[in-house]
Amino acid sequence: MSSKQKITTFLWFDNNAEEAMNLYVSIFKNSKVLSVTRYGDAGPGPKGSVMTATFQLEGQEFIALNGGPHFKFTEAISLFVNCDTQEEVDDLWTKLTAGGGAPSQCGWLKDKFGLSWQIIPSALMELMADKDPAKSKRVMEAMLQMTKIDISKIKAAYSQA
Repeated sequence: MSSKQKITTFLWFDNNAEEAMNLYVSIFKNSKVLSVTRYGDAGPGPKGSVMTATFQLEGQEFIALNGGPHFKFTEAISLFVNCDTQEEVDDLWTKLTAGGGAPSQCGWLKDKFGLSWQIIPSALMELMADKDPAKSKRVMEAMLQMTKIDISKIKAAYSQA
């Protein structure tokens, strides 16, 4: 018996939903394409072109729609990726900014489709949650100076006396 995900992230693309899905599935290890539906005679897209693409990234289901140029992604919604190592941060950062993506501040980036991602090491969240306000403040101040998060630098800020 399979359980259906109750809430699914739905992503609106102009006309490159399949390209985006294939990129994302290639980047994340435990990921797969679930289905692709195509426009028929009724449209509104060209007959045979991709209407929706359903896929999983690390077990989380997403639906991508080729809905046309009416709506664009903004930073108001982002995909938060919890990373275990600096190598994982570096790898995801490189792959998601490739081909026209752009780094931003504090671990945020936009991929070439304009979708915002937060590539965040779990160490950052743990150190910022420390009960010692001086330590968590130093970590926050270090993070605010970064684009891609550097675990060694946030740990150094945390350990300063």
